[in-house]
Amino acid sequence: MLKAYKFRLYPTEIQKAYFANCFGCARFVYNRMLNDKIEHYKETNQMLKNTPAQYKNEFPFLKDVDSLALANAQQNLEKAYKNFFRDKSVGFPKFKSKHKSNDSYTTNNQGGNIRIEDNKIKLPKIGFVKIRQHRDFDGLIKSCTISMTKTGKYFISILVEQEVPEWVPAEHKIGIDLGISDFAVTTNDADESVKHANPKCLYRSEQKVKKAQRALSRKQKGSKNREKARLVLAKKHEKIVNQRKDFLHKLSDQITDENQVIVIETLRSSNMMKNHKLAKAIGDVSWSEFCRQLAYKAEWKGGTLIKADRFYPSSQICSACGQRDGKKALHIRAWTCPECGTTHDRDINASRNLLVLAK
Repeated sequence: MLKAYKFRLYPTEIQKAYFANCFGCARFVYNRMLNDKIEHYKETNQMLKNTPAQYKNEFPFLKDVDSLALANAQQNLEKAYKNFFRDKSVGFPKFKSKHKSNDSYTTNNQGGNIRIEDNKIKLPKIGFVKIRQHRDFDGLIKSCTISMTKTGKYFISILVEQEVPEWVPAEHKIGIDLGISDFAVTTNDADESVKHANPKCLYRSEQKVKKAQRALSRKQKGSKNREKARLVLAKKHEKIVNQRKDFLHKLSDQITDENQVIVIETLRSSNMMKNHKLAKAIGDVSWSEFCRQLAYKAEWKGGTLIKADRFYPSSQICSACGQRDGKKALHIRAWTCPECGTTHDRDINASRNLLVLAK
């Protein structure tokens, strides 16, 4: 089993300069190879098979960085091409922007050249970098991805190959209905329903973000004060992201710890965000990230995640008698079944119907 562990790095000024060089070279190689592939295809209608080594004589600065960082940039480009030809809706590979793309590069462990000793991690070509290892892990280090956030913080994600741990699965089942007013409404096989409140991370900090954005827009481009204002705004966005991740990880851990079979509805966020009144709220809840976390955590713990069919009418069926009562407007949060007379909370009823799909 491959598992990634993320830690904070505290590089020196020299190491920061090296990391910046690696970030830039990996981005440069990716863009240059992509551009050459496009031009070659226009001329010959054939795919160009190029490698980073072909560019080192023309651009000697590429020799100063870890060669595996360039090789992994090539692999990322090849993967993007394969994904495009597999599914055109994914989109054609795009050029990486210096200011908009994430600053990161990946290197591989070869012959033990990546290891942790005395609160420092050994990396190729740069030596030991101070690391805050807040938890231990066992296994063989396969690769590492070094990244820098927009606030200037450095992190390393260590991919480790380790044995699958023995996990005693819980014997419970649960149905999960996702929403906006309540992030999730769950019903288990004991017919216990729980509403998990939406943390609304962006909504609660929106005024502070707007204030920081206005301050940034007033600063002269290229000035030191503009860079200070940019950093203030980036920190506020980073805090929102961290709050959201913390909530999602805690809730997904709790659900996968307590349940063997999990049934969740399938939502197309991209389609739902075409409703401009709800777009910001839908983007804030991060349903797709929550589903992703449930999927891999359930797999780790020997559980099963079932995604209901996209058109399954979970909110239209009476969970008491099975009568289908038709579509309902979003503002209707409770309804009475015309067949059996049972009054339902819309979300709890949907979670009960999803629970029926548990095998």
